[in-house]
Amino acid sequence: MLKTGTVIDGKYKILNEIGHGGMSTVYLAINEKANKSWAVKEIRRKNNRHFETLRQSMIVETNLLKRLSHPNLPRVVDIIDNDEDFLIVMDYIDGNTLERLIEDEGAQPQNKVVDWALQLCDVLGYLHSQAVPVIYRDMKPSNIMLKADGSIMLIDFGTAREYKDTGGADTAYLGTRGYAAPEQFGGMGQTDARTDIYCLGATMYHLLTAHNPSEPPYEMYPITKWKPELSDGLEKIILKCTQKNPDNRYQSIDELAYALKNYTAFETDIQKSFKRKLSIFAALSCAAAACALAAAGFCIAAKLELNAEYRALLEKAITSAGSESAQCGLCLEAVRLAPQRAQAYRIFCDAAAYDGVFTPAEERILLDINASDGKYLEKFKKNDKKGYADFCYEIGKLYRHYFDEGTGRSGKSNALPWFETAALCYGNDKSYEAEYNKCLAYIESEELAQKAAALQIEGNDEGMYQRYWDSLAKIKALDTQKPENAYVTLDIDRELISCITEYAGYFSGDGVSVGELFGMLDKIESEVENFTADDEMQRVAVSDIKKGLYAARKRASAFYD
Repeated sequence: MLKTGTVIDGKYKILNEIGHGGMSTVYLAINEKANKSWAVKEIRRKNNRHFETLRQSMIVETNLLKRLSHPNLPRVVDIIDNDEDFLIVMDYIDGNTLERLIEDEGAQPQNKVVDWALQLCDVLGYLHSQAVPVIYRDMKPSNIMLKADGSIMLIDFGTAREYKDTGGADTAYLGTRGYAAPEQFGGMGQTDARTDIYCLGATMYHLLTAHNPSEPPYEMYPITKWKPELSDGLEKIILKCTQKNPDNRYQSIDELAYALKNYTAFETDIQKSFKRKLSIFAALSCAAAACALAAAGFCIAAKLELNAEYRALLEKAITSAGSESAQCGLCLEAVRLAPQRAQAYRIFCDAAAYDGVFTPAEERILLDINASDGKYLEKFKKNDKKGYADFCYEIGKLYRHYFDEGTGRSGKSNALPWFETAALCYGNDKSYEAEYNKCLAYIESEELAQKAAALQIEGNDEGMYQRYWDSLAKIKALDTQKPENAYVTLDIDRELISCITEYAGYFSGDGVSVGELFGMLDKIESEVENFTADDEMQRVAVSDIKKGLYAARKRASAFYD
């Protein structure tokens, strides 16, 4: 690290550290002769086995910035490359990041967010219009500085790239999980201008709701779920920005800017109706108070009627024909009547898992159950802690093994907070030891998977893949000891095959033996050869596994032979 008072290149005196990340440290410096403040970004060579890779990344960043000129971009004025470290001197921006603003103040007013988004559209439009378009790829609140005059600056070009019109796919994940578009994970086509549109949509979501998409539950819900008073026109714009398929997003930053300037035109009658209801609610509140005393005399009769209605709803959910989502909806009605009782929650989980797919319609019902600031589940937990733990465990499984991949969202990250809650409630109760241990294995595997990309960039991933493999193998072993059902077992097998195919080299490097990998593949092959599928979904899973086994063995052989 550079010490306070150090003079760099005879010009820049270090005053103090102002930022620190996995790849670099940023200092405030002053050129005393010119009485001018600068920011100095440092990458140290010592004990950094990925120094050269990071150095090349910074060279790319500085070369980009040196040929760009825009009021919302910092200027690079000097590069110092010596035996100790690699330094970049650039404009010092007097302000705070939007991430710090959210931490201090919470969700931001939508008029401010729209203004910032339009400024970002302007700078992204400038980048995209270069002779060789520049794709930023890491838009997020921590990379946006807010100055005292209300203008913003886009910083940190470490993941930016020049667009190459070759039709190829990006080969590495660069960006921040939660904000990054699906194509940034590789294998889904090359990142382009629409990638930045996705990242900007995710950033607007965070600013408007204060819900960080890179933290649990790792999802972006409609913004009016969190704050009903927000514009549903703006909600539509964000949803369009963050579509999984780039073809379904805005196709240029100019299209997005136009929509943002006219977002109120996208509002529906529902928005107007909501505003009317707010005024009506105040009048009804007074009338409700007058009715409270009169209602007391009906309490006993009401409880009897509630019991009968609760049972009737659950019987209908169990016996009625039709879609599983309709059955789940009946369970929601029962939960509203008696949120402290376990039966409705159990039937909901059974119905959602029945066909092997946890659909968006079923997920919306779950979100309704978890609505009202968690009051339903809080009452359930208070009345039946073990029943509540079972429910959280089952929801974790629904997200982990049943979630509809057609939504374009990952179910595994959604599963994490449910498994964490279930593990906490199960605790050391021996009668729930299998469920508790599986929760811990799921938690560890997902946390390690989320860290993989960031740790690879930082060069701190050594030893991680042995732990990751151990957690996956433990999930498989626990399922073998106490199988959940065919859907879960098949999904565990598919995940193992996928991970061996993707991480065989990393597993090998971290000491996972050839016997462990090929032994697992042999076990899976033996299971599927003797498996009889009950429906089309299971038949597809078996077919995927058989195809995947060949690819996994071929991939593993490349690192172990």
